[in-house]
Amino acid sequence: MSMNSQGRASRADNIPGNADSIETFTGHRGLEQQEKLIFEVGDPSRTGVDFADPGKFDPAFGGLERHAPIGLPGLSEPEAVRHYSRLSRKNYAIDMGMYPLGSCTMKHNPRLNEKMARVPGLADVHPLQPQSTVQGSLRLMQELAHWLKTLTGMPAVAMSPKAGAHGELCGLMAIRAALEARGNARKTVLVPESAHGTNPATAALCGYGVKAIPADSRGRVDLAAFEAELNEDAAAVMITNPNTCGLFENEIAKLADAVHDAGALFYCDGANFNAIVGRVRPGDLGVDAMHINLHKTFSTPHGGGGPGSGPVVFSEALAPFAPLPYVVEENGAFKIKEHPDADDTALGRLTAFHGQMGMFIRALAYMMSHGSDGLRQVAEDAVLNANYVMASLKDVMTPSFDGPCMHECLFDDRFLKGTGVETLDFAKAMIDEGFHPMTMYFPLVVHGAMLIEPTETESKDSIDTFIGMMRSLTRAAKSGDTARFSGAPYLAPLQRLDETRAARNPVLRWTPPEQRAAAE
Repeated sequence: MSMNSQGRASRADNIPGNADSIETFTGHRGLEQQEKLIFEVGDPSRTGVDFADPGKFDPAFGGLERHAPIGLPGLSEPEAVRHYSRLSRKNYAIDMGMYPLGSCTMKHNPRLNEKMARVPGLADVHPLQPQSTVQGSLRLMQELAHWLKTLTGMPAVAMSPKAGAHGELCGLMAIRAALEARGNARKTVLVPESAHGTNPATAALCGYGVKAIPADSRGRVDLAAFEAELNEDAAAVMITNPNTCGLFENEIAKLADAVHDAGALFYCDGANFNAIVGRVRPGDLGVDAMHINLHKTFSTPHGGGGPGSGPVVFSEALAPFAPLPYVVEENGAFKIKEHPDADDTALGRLTAFHGQMGMFIRALAYMMSHGSDGLRQVAEDAVLNANYVMASLKDVMTPSFDGPCMHECLFDDRFLKGTGVETLDFAKAMIDEGFHPMTMYFPLVVHGAMLIEPTETESKDSIDTFIGMMRSLTRAAKSGDTARFSGAPYLAPLQRLDETRAARNPVLRWTPPEQRAAAE
């Protein structure tokens, strides 16, 4: 019986020959079951539901009715359940282990939040219901909006944006509207080189040119380079704080003052709000607009069973330009303000409905269960865990910048120099160890970047296991064991794929083998 580093039996040694060479009739390997595509499993002639013959009827499709099979697979109920259950076993999830993705805040989602989101009357609410029948839902939105404004120190919030990038668009559109109202639309947006890729993309989508601002030797915005680009053409700056290197921009007040003195506005990317929630209010730093990823800071699942949610908070300068709709209270009742007044400067509608109700419920449940002291501890523990990881690995890996970090720690690939192992190889080997890889090659300002965010929900035991695994892989790389890395992952359901070819020649639609053969 072979033993792992903890002294526990990891596999039986009494299997004849090489266990990896054993062939099975089914292709399964014990509980690791192979699974075909659903189109290969299903058959159009089968169905899990019986429908009565509709009889003769006159179609109402104006001659556009279907004359050929729709092409969807047919499965019985047991086949459908087994198919998706088998697929789920091949997927990594936050309920299985640590997700060390930097700049993403993948943390445990309390089941209380899920229970609240399934309460009858909330789970089945419909956006087209009469507003008199959804007073509780509107009050919930109003309550969540209140706490988002309180936590950020901002006077207004737009709840309708569906995710971070949509929130960025909302914020930049409000900035553009405010500048146009002044009669000075301006032409450029300043964006640090370490920014999320959506930042410059959003600015370009709003019609602005983008000027990149370099980082200084400390991994923060180069203040001199920033001030050199801040002129009468600058409409706004988009800064993440803490930034994508995991560092707090400690000259943020100077940056904000310089922006406002130049007549520009300050957009903050709120993706990393989890690091400062309850401790720092962005409004106090001079921020004019900031999106908040509810699925990150306030622990609503990424996707949430539907669209995401990225509310945007606004300063007094931008509050009049916040988009419709929003909830208002009149005479003790709540309603949604749908249409602008005659002299209204609001943007109008950004999206079909008000927002994602399931995400709102989860976020408010998270806030209420934590309270102000609990939310403050969220930030403190997230920062503590990240610094613990960095302190425990800095003797064998290479931190990109000196000093403590915030909620995530950043390493580069200098410690792998001369080993023949690259960042990608190292990350793939982590999969064999049962861990999802950290964020790789981002931010782009650091060569071979490895960005790790443990979040506050990981225990010390969990983080110690992660640290031990990283140290073990580092020893293997430095000892010349390149074979362990070059073909990794070896133990995953699928081994290393040709990702470049897959990206350049994606197969987006399944076709039956006979059609594929005929096409060839």
